[in-house]
This record gives sequence, structure tokens and C-alpha cells, in this order.
Amino acid sequence: MKRVLILGSTGSIGINTLNVIREFPELFSVEGLSVNSGIDILEQQINEFKPRVVCVCEEKFAVELKKRIGNKCEVLSGKSGLVKIAADYDYDILVGAMVGFSGLEPTLEAIKKGKRIALANKETLVVAGEIVTKLCKEFGSEIIPVDSEHSAIFQCLVGEKISEVSKLILTASGGPFLTRAKEEFKKVTLEEALNHPNWKMGNKISIDSATMMNKGLEVIEAHWLFNLSKEQIEVVIHPQSIIHSMVEFVDGSIKAQLSLPDMRLPIQYALTFPERLKAEFVKTNFAAIKNMTFFEPDFDKFECLNLAYQVLQAGGTTPCILNASNEVAVEKFLQGKIKFSQISEINKRALDEIENHLLPDLETIFECDNVTREFSEKLID
Repeated sequence: MKRVLILGSTGSIGINTLNVIREFPELFSVEGLSVNSGIDILEQQINEFKPRVVCVCEEKFAVELKKRIGNKCEVLSGKSGLVKIAADYDYDILVGAMVGFSGLEPTLEAIKKGKRIALANKETLVVAGEIVTKLCKEFGSEIIPVDSEHSAIFQCLVGEKISEVSKLILTASGGPFLTRAKEEFKKVTLEEALNHPNWKMGNKISIDSATMMNKGLEVIEAHWLFNLSKEQIEVVIHPQSIIHSMVEFVDGSIKAQLSLPDMRLPIQYALTFPERLKAEFVKTNFAAIKNMTFFEPDFDKFECLNLAYQVLQAGGTTPCILNASNEVAVEKFLQGKIKFSQISEINKRALDEIENHLLPDLETIFECDNVTREFSEKLID
């Protein structure tokens, strides 16, 4: 029986993780859950999965939850509670399903305990990839990617030598604006940007997919997960989202992982690796699919993808700057305070005007994140 701690249990990844656990009650139990503020869904999860501890990041909602559930489980709150749940409780696998920079600290605590990290929180590796990978080696922790693209690459590399890899090919659906002209981005509505053609995701990731920043962050994450240069990481547009990613080897052969888009598959693989368990939720009928198409990405139209390659080259704190400015810009777009087209403009300004610190330690990364958020907020105001 593996005990699982899920950070971000009411989001898409968290809910799908619990769906997988529900299918294998003899193999997995839930040690703990965390949410930002969604205590209605969390209360239902507590009643069904009976975790030992939960954390609600927003204090007032934690108080309300305590009133509702009584002594059913321990309730922690705030940033300190999030770190404590990862550092002090007894679990085997941490599912990092939180969105954004806030997932970094608890993930580091789990790494220091030598735990398996089923990682969906790509920002952890984007902003602190070098530190995270060194700590994993030091404490014997393993990261199994949950993102469908990185899971696909991970699966393709099982039994292979990384020295024999020519390049990674990350597939991208192209989002809702694949055929929309760049000049029309100023007119994009929130509803349009959230309407992803293939995946059901949270608001932040849906907007990142629409700008292709999500794919840019995945390029940076792939660099740290698989220790390959930016020249060896290619993005190709594949609107059907059937091929989740591919690996090309030095002899020219290519391995790909394919299935209908369903996040339960990579989540289950991360929980059960190196074993594969029988599941009924993904059945792929190629005769019904009929066509699979591929295009080169338009780096001029999707500027955020281009920025990600630039910061991967620059290194230092530039990935942290890009991530922080993007988180602020996306939140402001969700609030209706900026246009869709301004997201990339804000990111470029932040990268142009905020100092890059090479070889940063954790303190420098946290300071950079704060400085960038303040800069971006003022710029938007």
C-alpha cells in the first residue's frame, strides 16, 4: 500500500489522481491533500478518502473547513502549512499538482525526504531546475513526470541510453488560436482563450496553452528532466493530441507514445512505475482518428514560446523572471485587466528590465520572483 500526498487536489490533475486511486484501493491510500480555497470539493474528498491531514492555503477557508469537519482529520493552513504537510507527514509519493511558483517549496521538502515526486507542477523545474536536480541526486529522490508530453518522453526512454538520443520532439495542440492571425490577438475574449480544443484544464494552464507559454515552460522542464540542450528539444504542432511526444535516436529511429488525450494515463504511470496496471479509461481507435497532422510552430505569432527558448539559453534567473511575469500577466488577463496580446508584451518587458543573476541559490530565486511580480504589477497598473 503506497501512501499518496496530493498538493492541489481540487484541480484537474488532483481530481484525476483521486480517480486513479479510486480504481486501485488495494494499492493506494491518501495521506494528505492540499487546496488553495476550494473547501467544498475538499470536504467531499475528505469524506471519501479519509486523509490524515489537509492544508488550505487561504486561512479564512481553513477556519471554515475546521468548523465543518470537526475531528475527521488535521487541518493546516497557509504557506507554512503547505511546507509542513510535505516535510512532516508520512507518505511515499507526492503528487505535485499545484499550479505556479508556490509548488516549489513543498516539492523541495519532499525531495529532501527522498520521496518519489509525480510532478505536474512544471514551474518547480523551470525556476530552480539545477537546484532541484542536484537535491534529487543528493537525497535519492526520483521525479516521474505527469505532464502528458514529458511522461511520453519518459516512457520512450525506458531501456534506452540518453547518450543515444538525438532529440526530443514535444508535441503541442496549438491551442484554440492555431489558425487565428496574430493581429486578432488584441480582440481575443477570455471565453475563447479558455476553450481548449482537446484538454480540460484549469484556467491558468488553459491560458498558457493559448499563448503557447505552456509549451515553452515544458521545453525548459524537458531540459532539466532529461539533461539535453535546447538544440535537442524541438516543438511540433500536432492538433489531434494523439502523439504525446517523441524521441529521435542517433540512428534516425523515432519512438512515440500515443493515446487519446486522458490525463489519468500519465498519472497512473507515475504512481505505478515501473509497472503498468490494467486500466479501461483509454481506448484508442486509429480507424476512427483517420488523420494525424503536424506543423512547425509560428514563433512570431506565439512569442511566449520564443521567449522560453531565449531564457533557456540565457540561464540564471531569467526562467524565474519569465515564469513570475507570466503568472502575474495571466492572472490580470483572467481578471479582465489586460488584453490577451499584452501577456507576451509584459513578459518581454520583465526580461528586458530585470537583472539576470547567474548561478542563483534558492534565496536569490525567491527574491527574483518577488521583484518580478512587483515589477509586473506596477507595469500593468
